[in-house]
Parts: sequence; structure tokens; C-alpha cells
Amino acid sequence: MISRVNPVLAGWALVAVSLICLPLARGEDCQTSSDMDEATRAALTGAGQRYFGMIAKGDAASLKMNSIPGVASDFSGIEATIKDNQPKLVGTQAVARPPFLLDAPGTAPIAHAEFFCGVFGKTGQTSNSAAFYLNNLPPGKYGVVLLDAAAAKPPVTVSFILQQMGSDWKLGGLYVKSLQFAGHDSDWFITRAREYKTKGQTHNAWFYFLEARELISPLPFMSTATTDKLYDESKGMQPPDVPADGKAVSLSAGTATYQLTALFPEAVGNDLDLIVKYSTPDVSNTNAAYANNVTVMKALVAKYPEVRDAFAAVVARGVDPNGRDYGTMLPMKDIK
Repeated sequence: MISRVNPVLAGWALVAVSLICLPLARGEDCQTSSDMDEATRAALTGAGQRYFGMIAKGDAASLKMNSIPGVASDFSGIEATIKDNQPKLVGTQAVARPPFLLDAPGTAPIAHAEFFCGVFGKTGQTSNSAAFYLNNLPPGKYGVVLLDAAAAKPPVTVSFILQQMGSDWKLGGLYVKSLQFAGHDSDWFITRAREYKTKGQTHNAWFYFLEARELISPLPFMSTATTDKLYDESKGMQPPDVPADGKAVSLSAGTATYQLTALFPEAVGNDLDLIVKYSTPDVSNTNAAYANNVTVMKALVAKYPEVRDAFAAVVARGVDPNGRDYGTMLPMKDIK
């Protein structure tokens, strides 16, 4: 399967975004582009453009040399991201969005760092604001630099998390995010989600809102007025029989009952597939694992026939107690 998001963040755990309006009296500080001085703004944007050029040239070695020690010591993830995305970025120019400067004070990692950047109104975020949520963030100064490569196929946003090391801004994290899937942007998926909602197809509506949210923000730990608006629209729409917050749901299939642990859309090539994960005692017997996967897919589509109209295929993955999994994909037309 092809992932459109390739995050590497020096081992920092990312916290799920809670898009509610929170008080701004925090120890962490954030500056928007208009808040910071010209030298800092230019240094951040220049570093982002320079590192983008390295990716476009496939120059992983130079990017590694310009990374913080924690990233440089385990560079395989970023190297794979460069290899995957360099062909679409070669020869392209990137336009930088206004950067952000995050200041994490203290001498120890911050368990739940929250940065609120710019002006927040009485209803929440405004057009130029942003919020960032990170777990276990080491103290330091960080830059968030977002660059849009509109000429790439498909258009992408390349995001850099930079950490100040002396007078330099070193790479601390890299994300490459497609802004379209199969030629469709987030607005297209929002429109389809609303159509499904009108038809009473609540599962399709929820899954397409998820895909819209996936496309709309370049970083999984960043929220803006746009993402908050989409969150507000889809809030409360999640069907109760979709796994959430670590809670599994039951799926009956004949005399057997399976515990589903995840159910979500995912782009695979040019198809949008529905991914289902479930708990299983063992995946070492691949014949039995395959049979269980097929059983789960058939039961799922039988329970929610509406998904036939929204997805090209279903991917079932049985996951054992040790985290090992076995996956099977079937085109929707073959699930009978």
C-alpha cells in the first residue's frame, strides 16, 4: 500500500488533536511569521527552501548532514520518504507559506506541548492562526516551514520541523503530503460526504469526511480555522459501530464474532480502499489467516452494503497479540 504521509519526527509521539478552544495562558510560546523578526523569518524560510532542493535532487546525504543528531542516527525513514517523493519533485519550485516559530521552555521534555499561534477570536481560530499539539517534546526552539509544490503530480506540501542548533536550523522532522487523491482535493471529498449524509449513508459520509481531513492539513498535529470548521461539521457523525478511542466493536460472521479494532479509508494507488483491522489469536497459519480475512470482508460488506458505492476494495488485516498481522485485499466486485 502507498502512504501519502511519511512522518519522521525524531521519536516524538504525536498527540491526537483536540480541536476545542483552549485558554492561551501556556508556558509554550508560538510566533507567526508577522510576529518574528525578519532575520528569523528569512532563516527559517531559507532553510526550508534549501532542504526542499535536496529532496528534489534526491540528495539524502546532505539532508542527513543537516539533521539533528536524533534524526541523523536513524535516517532510514526520511531516506525512504526522499526516495518515494523525489521523482515527483524533481525540477519543481516550492512556494513557502508563512513559517511558525515554537519555543518549548524548560530543561525536560514537555509531556503535552500545546502551541497557539496568532490571533484567536471568540469562536476560535482566525484565518492566519494555527495550533500545534505534540507529546514529549524536548525543550528548544522549533520552526515549522510549509512549502507548496503545486507543479508536482499530484500537488504536494512538504513540511519541515526544524530545530535551532546554535545559529543553524537543523532538520527534526519531514512530512510530504499530497493535496489530492486521484485528482480530487479535500473539497471534493467534503461534497461527497455531504451527499452520502443526505442519502442516509452514514458510514460512507464519515469515511469521506476522514479522507477530507486527511487531505486538508499538511501535518497531523496542526490545526487551523479550516480544519476546525471541518471537525465541527463532522463532529458527532461517527457511527457508534466504528472502532474509536481504542475501543473495539463486534462483527458477527456466521457462528463467529470478530473484534474490529480499526476501520478507515486509505488511498492505495489510484483507488480508495476501506481498511479493516481485527484481533486474532494467531496469524502464523497463513491459510487460516486468509480465510478469516475473507470472512471478515464479506461480513463487513454484507452489514454495510453502502460501502460498495464508495470504495474500490476492502483490505482486511488480522492482528495477533504480538502486533504481527496478515493482510488480504479483495476488489469490491469480488466480495460476494
